[in-house]
Formats: sequence, structure tokens, C-alpha cells
Amino acid sequence: SKFLNDKWMIKNGFLNDVQEHKPWWWNIKVQKLNLSAPLILLPEVSCQKAIEILQEKGYDQAPVVAESGLILGMVTLSNTLTSVLAGNAQFSDPVTKVIYDQFSKIGLEDSLGKLSCILENDHFAIVVHEQMQFNGNGSSFMKQMVFGVVTAMDLLTFVSRNDKK
Repeated sequence: SKFLNDKWMIKNGFLNDVQEHKPWWWNIKVQKLNLSAPLILLPEVSCQKAIEILQEKGYDQAPVVAESGLILGMVTLSNTLTSVLAGNAQFSDPVTKVIYDQFSKIGLEDSLGKLSCILENDHFAIVVHEQMQFNGNGSSFMKQMVFGVVTAMDLLTFVSRNDKK
């Protein structure tokens, strides 16, 4: 069962960490990765335009976020091209037709150890920041803002640059 899997428990926030011989970077916060601001696509962007934007900007993937701030999923260059070439989507279709809606989120305050557990199964994680917002009548609500997208390469680069030999 997944409840007996420590990595699943860490990834889903039920355990902080259980690794006895943690590497030096295990407890460092995600915010120390100094991620660049992400490229965000709105849901009405076409597959054709998404491919052009990703190629022009040099990105492999981008979060798709509604105007309300709701994270709808992740569009990747390879999945978009594969879907269009296989005939499952048209170049004119909105990117929502080809997004991954199963993705992991991680906070800036979470540890690189937790991120490491996520990246064992996922190609990326969306870094989010909870922000309190107030509307005109004074009522407040929490909104998740996309702060970045982190990949195994980002973690590996951080660890190799800062390796404490």
C-alpha cells in the first residue's frame, strides 16, 4: 500500500522526512533554488501558438493558468507535438486539450528532500506560493500563485554547484 511507502508519505505531506543519512541539501528550502519566473499560458492559447512560444522562449513546458489564477495543468512541447501529430488534437485547438492535469505542487518553504521525492516519479513540480487576497467587501481568500517550475535538472544543478565535498 502507498501508506507504507515513505516516499509517497513525504510527497503527500504526511511525513516530514525519514531518510536517516540525509545528503547535506535535504533540508534546504526550495526557494534557495533561485528559479526564474515561469512562462504562463492562458487556457485559450492554441496548440500552434503554444509550440511557437515554447520554442521561441526556449522552454520545454509551461503551466496553464486561468485568469482567476487556478492552475489547470501543464503543457509540454513533446506532448503537444505528439498529440497533434497523432491526430488527437489540432493546431487550432486550445492547449487545454493537451495539458497534463495530474501534476505535483510544492511550496517555496518545502524542503529539497520533499522535492527530490516528487521528482523520482514526476518530470517536474509546479512551485506555488499561497497568498492572501482581499476583495472589495473586505473578505479574504487564499490564492495560489505559480512561482516557478522545477525539474530534476534544476535540483541537480543546485546540488552540483554547491556540493559540500
